[in-house]
Amino acid sequence: MARSRAIALLVFTASMTVTDYRPPAGGPRAAVGAGVAAPTPATGKPMGLPPVRDYRLTPALRDIHFEFGKATIRPDDEAILEANAAWLSANPGYLLLIEGHSDSRGATNRKNELNMDLAERRAQAAMAYLVARGIHPGRITILSYGEERPQCTEETERCWRENRRARFLVKPR
Repeated sequence: MARSRAIALLVFTASMTVTDYRPPAGGPRAAVGAGVAAPTPATGKPMGLPPVRDYRLTPALRDIHFEFGKATIRPDDEAILEANAAWLSANPGYLLLIEGHSDSRGATNRKNELNMDLAERRAQAAMAYLVARGIHPGRITILSYGEERPQCTEETERCWRENRRARFLVKPR
């Protein structure tokens, strides 16, 4: 049963297409691999971050969502991450970008900074889950948008829940 399910999942995900995606200029914080840009051999200083403009959405990879103020993976989202890990394992020629997002709420004058940190922790949690499932951390870049790129703009619990997410995008190596 598990083997036929895995085969069905691989056939399904192999039929998925990659679509254009262009992130907005400016604002986000990004990290490569385990959350840090690699240093240059000559200077030891970070080389900078890889361009994210080449990453694309694919229907094969689904977003996961988070509880308010939390960066822990919900049990409901583990199946999504398992499917995402299976697709990435079956498609080793792709690099992954995980975007972390938060909703627009916050209680302090440092709201934006706190939301950026929370969104980064969400992307890191998703990355840690995938790495634990065998995805090499060198294939993964994380990016924190905080509250800057809402998927929904209404001030409702439904919208806030939609905005607390990690999004998965890919590009060929």
